[in-house]
Amino acid sequence: MTEGPRKPDWRPQKQDGLGHVFAATRYSLGGVRRLWRETAFQHETLAFALIIGIFIFAGAPLWGFVGACLLYLLTASIEALNTAVEELTDHASPHYSKMAQHAKDLGSFAVFCLLLANGVWAAYVLASLWGWAA
Repeated sequence: MTEGPRKPDWRPQKQDGLGHVFAATRYSLGGVRRLWRETAFQHETLAFALIIGIFIFAGAPLWGFVGACLLYLLTASIEALNTAVEELTDHASPHYSKMAQHAKDLGSFAVFCLLLANGVWAAYVLASLWGWAA
C-alpha cells in the first residue's frame, strides 16, 4: 500500500500591506516574550538599567546615552540570535555533538564581545566626564 502525497504543514497565510506590519509586530513581541525568559537577557537588561542610572547620576552627555542605547539594542538582537541558534541546535542535535557545541560557543562569544563593548563604552563615557579621557 502506498501513501498519497504528503500534505504540507499548515501555516498562517501571509499578510499584505498594513496586515503585514501588524503580523510582524506580533512576531517581534513574541520574540521579546521568549527572550525575556532567558536569564542572560534579564541580566543584560539589568546591566543596561544600571548603566543608564549611573549616567543620569553622573550627568553624562546625550551622546553617552545614545551610544549606550544603541549598544543595548545590538546586544539584545545578538542575544536573540544566540537564543535562536541554541534552540535550533538543541532541536537538530538532541544528543551531544561537537558541531552543536561549536555553534553554541560561537553564539556565546558574539554576545560576550558586545558585553565587552558595552563595558568599554560605559567606562569611556564616565572617563570623559571625569577628565580621564581625551
